[in-house]
Amino acid sequence: MFTLPSAVQVFICLQPTDLRKSFDRLAALVSGVIGQNPLSGHLFVFLNRDRDRVKILFWDRSGYCLYYKRLEAGTFKIPQRDDSGTSAAISIPELTLILEGIDLSYARRRKRFSLKQA
Repeated sequence: MFTLPSAVQVFICLQPTDLRKSFDRLAALVSGVIGQNPLSGHLFVFLNRDRDRVKILFWDRSGYCLYYKRLEAGTFKIPQRDDSGTSAAISIPELTLILEGIDLSYARRRKRFSLKQA
């Protein structure tokens, strides 16, 4: 795909989305459903009902960009969440694995060092 700064977050809409929507209507969903600012520079992921298509909306300082992927076979598998919210935050590596067709429900994260926040 492309390299993203570590400050960029990924928010995935857990509700099926009509992917005929374009820039402005998806930006309205970011505000209304996901509850984030569409101009923040974060990535906002939307999937259709069949989960064989994905659109990713983001702002790049001069305008909206839209990444659109259609699978020829299979579906995208998003991680199950315990809560019944309308959106979830995922990491950039998780998004990359989802786009590559990896089912994260069988993946296990190994223990790594992390700086503890005071």
